[in-house]
Amino acid sequence: MNKRIIYFVIVCLATVATPPLHSQSPANKPPINQVSSNQRFARVSAVIDSSIAQGAFPSAVVGIVKDGKVIFHKAYGRLTYGATAAATDTSTMYDCASLTKVLCTTMCIMKLYDDGKISLDDNVATYIPKFAARGKQNVTIRNLLLHNSGFAPFRPVPKDTTMTEGFYNFVFNDTLKYKTGDSMVYSDLGFITLGWLVQAVSGKRLDIFFHDTFAVPMGLTRTMFNPPNALLPNVAPTEVDSFWTWKKPRALVHDPRAAFTDGVSGHAGLFSTAYDVINLMTMLTNGGTFNGKQYLKPATVAMFTKRASDRSTRALGWDTKADKGSSAGDLFSSTSYGHTGFTGTSVWVDPVRKLCGVLLTNRVYPTSENKKIQQVRPKFYDAVVQAENKE
Repeated sequence: MNKRIIYFVIVCLATVATPPLHSQSPANKPPINQVSSNQRFARVSAVIDSSIAQGAFPSAVVGIVKDGKVIFHKAYGRLTYGATAAATDTSTMYDCASLTKVLCTTMCIMKLYDDGKISLDDNVATYIPKFAARGKQNVTIRNLLLHNSGFAPFRPVPKDTTMTEGFYNFVFNDTLKYKTGDSMVYSDLGFITLGWLVQAVSGKRLDIFFHDTFAVPMGLTRTMFNPPNALLPNVAPTEVDSFWTWKKPRALVHDPRAAFTDGVSGHAGLFSTAYDVINLMTMLTNGGTFNGKQYLKPATVAMFTKRASDRSTRALGWDTKADKGSSAGDLFSSTSYGHTGFTGTSVWVDPVRKLCGVLLTNRVYPTSENKKIQQVRPKFYDAVVQAENKE
């Protein structure tokens, strides 16, 4: 199953090891249910408690940041619906699913852009020549970030596709369904490619580049791909899957396309805690600075999180708040940006209020057929604004 060497031949890079598990420093240890007894946040807790009672998800950890400071951080429920299941706590890790696109891949692209290693209007094939196959030679990095490259929204991967090598060929040999730059169609294939592009430019696999550039210097001790066995008891389980028979609820990433690349992909695969996500978002809301160190330039943060055009809600990597039906609810400002993840994760930032809400759940346990999270998210983010207004 370990066929990574094939990928490295494709992009002409050297093999790198999986980042080591580093200990959690006391200075960055998450607070335990910070200000959880304050009535200011009663509505937030009521939304989550009622959602668990109604079976929207078995567990959740939430976080709220105001003016760069954590004002609320609390865990709810149990890891599964069983009465004797382990209780969730603020160190519980979640499969971030598509939050990987923004928390990891987009931030890595932002860093490469800051360092002058790439231009957003560079053709992807400049860095990954095989990507040019079947009419993709003019697709740019910007196109992939905006989801307007022309990729189809979804292509099922044949079950007989070989791990790693077969999946690379599956993506590289894909034909665009839409004219490049013409239509915004959300697709994982673009961000899968961006993950490979990070490696092609930096010389480090995506997880290693993120680990070295953000996770270690920021003290993100529980944000990683492929959590080691020692941490699995504290990872919220995902779907019990009968189709992908080789997959286990905790041992592998939920997304099967990420599993095809051994758990490291640009579109999914990142695991994290609410507290680590809070810190990443605090860095962004502070214009790229965290604990006195600048990780990204303020102008880059502003550019990537601003709606790109009137043709869609998309920013560069990020999404922005739609006028109606947004998962951010009704009360976040129109300039808000955020993203959601299939497993039940989400994050939204209101730059006007300098307010951020993080909601991590494992709503796909035991089945992804449970769609109740769609009603929970708007209520949660409205409650976040209502709590902020009580200050």
